[in-house]
Order: sequence, then structure tokens, then C-alpha cells
Amino acid sequence: MTAPIIRLRDVNKTYDTSGTARPALAGLDLEVRAGEALAVLGRSGSGKSTLLNLIAGLDRPSTGSVTVDGVAVHKLGEAALAGYRRARIGMVFQFFNLLDDLTVEDNVLLPAQLSGVSRARARARAAELMDRLGVARHARTFPALLSGGERQRVAVARALMNRPPLLLADEPTGALDTASAADVRSLLGELNAEGQTILLVTHDTALAGACATRTIELLDGVLHRDTLRAGAAR
Repeated sequence: MTAPIIRLRDVNKTYDTSGTARPALAGLDLEVRAGEALAVLGRSGSGKSTLLNLIAGLDRPSTGSVTVDGVAVHKLGEAALAGYRRARIGMVFQFFNLLDDLTVEDNVLLPAQLSGVSRARARARAAELMDRLGVARHARTFPALLSGGERQRVAVARALMNRPPLLLADEPTGALDTASAADVRSLLGELNAEGQTILLVTHDTALAGACATRTIELLDGVLHRDTLRAGAAR
């Protein structure tokens, strides 16, 4: 049995300090093991985005602990959080978050440049990823000239640039047409089959069904349902 790469213990997150509103997360305990593809489902306001932000170190729990890849994320200062995200987290967003004034290749290279990787090593890794994800022919192209599905593939390549142990995806098919969404679903499934640990927040039940080995549902900040796909190991 593999060790948990994500462990949350009694996590509470409250944005309203007056105590009159319900918490975004309430006493959440969660473990995700290396190699899992976990889909987090739930209605708007259920706590999905809060959970993702806590794991990414973009927010802090009001109480409780968040540990990712052996790092106590809730204890890190701002500089250490930036280093944590560069080294351990790859993030894919609904609206891609690519830099339009950079080429595809330069967008993919950016995480390695921020981490101080040599130009030669970074370019070799970028070439490998762009070829693997089917966007190598667009290396000198600017993102605005690509389709939505192609831009999301570039975003995934950028997220994987520093070989992060954990890939976080926030509604990765939410801005895509049907064909592009199916393409991204297949891509995420392939990455997980190769061993990449993935946590994705989504309303797309087809995405969860296609590439998640496990699905949880949040309801009003509480873990409501935890389902392991038939045949998946825990």
C-alpha cells in the first residue's frame, strides 16, 4: 500500500470570523495516496475550491493540518510556499492562465526558469513534454492562435515541467467544447495510468468517470461520499 501524498486532519476553514456563517470546510479528514486520480465533486459553495486552494498553499486552514508530499503546508511562510508550489505542485486552470505575449515553448519553460534549471535541461524537458502532449508543432506559436483544447494541453505541459509529484486541476474541461473536453479527459487518464497523482475539482461527471480512480463529493464543507472505482487499489 502506498503512503498518502495528501493528508488533511480535522481541517476547518471559515471566512466569516463573526461566527454566523457556516464554514467552507468543516472537520475534513482526507487522505490521497500516490498514484490516485481523485475527482472532487459538489455543488457551488460545497468547499471544492477551498480544498484545492488549501492543498496548493494558496490559502490556509483556520484549524487543522494539511500535509502534502511530507510537507506541512499549513506551517509554511510565504517564501517557502512559493518554493513548495514550484517543486511539488503542478496546476491546471479552467481558463488556462497562459501568458499571451510568450510563445507556447516559453510558457512551458517558465516553471523551470523560475526554479533555476539550466536553459539546456529546460529546453530538452519542454521539447519532450510538447511532443508527448501533441503541441510540438506549435512551439513558436502564441497561445491566442490555438484552440481551447490545444491551450489546455500547453497548460498541462507547463504544469508538468518540474516533474511535480502532484497535479492539481481546477475545472480543466470547463471552458472547452465537447471534442476538446473529451481530448483532455483522455490526456488526464493517460497521465494517471503512467503514475501521475492527480486531484481534480470538477462539475464534469464525464471527466470524473473517465479518469478518476476515486471520487469524493463535498456537501456544505463536509465529506458526503467517497467512492473507489471498481478495480482501483487503495
